[in-house]
Amino acid sequence: GNEPFYEWSMKLWEGLEQDLNYNAMVSQRGVLNLYHSDAQRDAYARRGNAMRLNGADSELLDREQVREMTPFLNFDQSRFPIQGGLLQKRGGTARHDAVVWGYARAADRLGVDIIQNCEVTGFIRAGDAVVGVETTRGPIRAGKVGLAVAGSTSRLTRLLDMRLPMESHVLQAFVSEGLKPLVPGVITFGAGHFYISQSDKGGLVFGGDIDGYNSYAQRGNLPVIEDVCEAGMALFPRIGRLRILRHWGGIMDMSMDGSPIIDKTHLPGLYLNAGWCYGGFKATPASGWCFAHTLAKDAPHAFNAAFRLDRFRTGHLIDEKGVGAQPNLH
Repeated sequence: GNEPFYEWSMKLWEGLEQDLNYNAMVSQRGVLNLYHSDAQRDAYARRGNAMRLNGADSELLDREQVREMTPFLNFDQSRFPIQGGLLQKRGGTARHDAVVWGYARAADRLGVDIIQNCEVTGFIRAGDAVVGVETTRGPIRAGKVGLAVAGSTSRLTRLLDMRLPMESHVLQAFVSEGLKPLVPGVITFGAGHFYISQSDKGGLVFGGDIDGYNSYAQRGNLPVIEDVCEAGMALFPRIGRLRILRHWGGIMDMSMDGSPIIDKTHLPGLYLNAGWCYGGFKATPASGWCFAHTLAKDAPHAFNAAFRLDRFRTGHLIDEKGVGAQPNLH
């Protein structure tokens, strides 16, 4: 399933800055997933064991170990008392725009043409095959066409009369004013649909659940802002005195089983990289690596062999959370 793929992505992150010769601000400061019940503890123990079986590091912490690591959290008067957490020390953060700049510069040096402000308006067909794209700057022909457009995937495939097993949802993110170093890594609060980390500039970066309905609008709604801030206050009461500097919304392409699609389609010449839900950024290196392999070899690599498009037809789903065909729950 996902574990070998994401462990490969983690290894690629660790060498990314050297490969690109660019400072992407990759910081392996650790990811801590909190648990609040015996059932959650057992689930995280199973997850940690699965990670170790696949060569990934993990450590199950009890309440006092978490308190020592994050004494500023609310341990006593919360709706969901903290009982412990699962820690992956090799996890962490990276600056998203620096990653884009690094990849763009490296690609440019290899002769890749990056055409900005160039909207795709249609596809060029030769029978059933896709042999290029129509754009606002004219047609571009290609031997193979790869779709890696996140939340706009369904909008483009609609031009080909393709209906994909995914939905587009808005996910908001928030940044506070700058603080002195406080949050040691990434903390996830699953019971409240909340996560938080601290940027290199000192701002707290946090977010929560999706807005709850299908949308292509890259902006959020006020009720979700309230819900996210309430969850943050429940976990971390002292952030109530902070001011939010900015927030924004991004479009998530949510698949029906919570796992991505990296595969060729039934149309010759068209390849798909989509359905990343919340996990697209952390998968960046492995996603591109496996997609490039699939494009070049016309067949998936072992790491993305399970991420087939036809799994939704054959029933070979990768529903690791066991919540069924509900994109909003992934």
